[in-house]
Amino acid sequence: MNMRTDLPAIPFIDLAAQRRRLGDSVDAAITRVLNHGQYILGPEVRAFEAELAAFCGAKHVVSCASGTDALVLALRAQEIGPGDAVICPSFTFCATAEVAALVGATPVFVDVDEKTFNIDPKGIVGAIDVAKSLGLKPKAVIPVDLFGLAADHGAVAAAAQAEGLFILDDAAQGFGATFNNRRLGTFGNATATSFFPAKPLGCYGDGGAVMTDDAGFADVMRSLRMHGHGSDRYDNIRIGLASRLDTMQAAVLLEKLKIFPDEIEARNRVARRYNEGLAGVAVTPTVPAGMTSVWAQYTIRVSGGRREAFAAAFKAEGIPTAIYYPIPLHLQQAYKDYPVGKGGVAVSARLAGEVISLPMHAYLDEATQDRIIDAARRALSH
Repeated sequence: MNMRTDLPAIPFIDLAAQRRRLGDSVDAAITRVLNHGQYILGPEVRAFEAELAAFCGAKHVVSCASGTDALVLALRAQEIGPGDAVICPSFTFCATAEVAALVGATPVFVDVDEKTFNIDPKGIVGAIDVAKSLGLKPKAVIPVDLFGLAADHGAVAAAAQAEGLFILDDAAQGFGATFNNRRLGTFGNATATSFFPAKPLGCYGDGGAVMTDDAGFADVMRSLRMHGHGSDRYDNIRIGLASRLDTMQAAVLLEKLKIFPDEIEARNRVARRYNEGLAGVAVTPTVPAGMTSVWAQYTIRVSGGRREAFAAAFKAEGIPTAIYYPIPLHLQQAYKDYPVGKGGVAVSARLAGEVISLPMHAYLDEATQDRIIDAARRALSH
């Protein structure tokens, strides 16, 4: 098929299409907040926390101002800090390691599985050994459900058990996915997620939440998100922060959550068509048995130094791409001096040079997707 340069540009994520579908419902939800005027911790926040808990099966949901704050709140509630080690993958967004450093702990990097891009549980023991050799106390592991795919939570739990590590699932990209037929939100000790607009379940600003089955732990996080308040808001019993999901965003999320299951199905249809259309020309994503993905990103691998040419060919045809992530954390300026587990991070380094993500959202029609697939096949056939 010949290249077309007269076609309209394709959005990477089409939030406008979702906005058209939601129509007046979001406007009405926002108007209700404007009318009652309870902009912080209003009734919609409590309603959303309850609906989110019902959706994922967790007993408690504590909403907050961002996905990063969700991770911080959980680590702070667990009293993780200086002298402690937090194990996390190198191939992920910086927030996963950033939160360990923010609470004064030391991130220790481990590698990821080459097929799933998620943390390789076999590296956890080696990271524990390195932490101990440095005089650190291994306290937690943060598996990431990268690009929407659930991590291997069974293997992570088994590896963490011997050392009694606190397991904090970073589901910022994977909320809505399943592991062993259970939605993320109840694996490990706590699960953090993000409602950044580009996420599968996103609001119209920043937002996040922590899910847990531990009532006491949830209560500590509720205190921490409000400056560490006690029974009285001016009787602060711990050092906290200001990290609340504002009522307007909760109102938006309540409407978006209603269509979320349908959007997850649509994303999986798009992913299946990509897999079929790109079979044999690109290394397409893998979803192991017993897991599902919400396809926060659809990420292929282009090896042999062809990625730059691939991206340029797409740009010439008005098709956007993105690279998540071009530099693994252990090589980034802010994190390069932190330790790496015994197994090394060679896979993370290799993936950073090969991955490229294609447009992915629930409103990607078949004609547009075929245009993307055709462009990919042309670019990779040379």
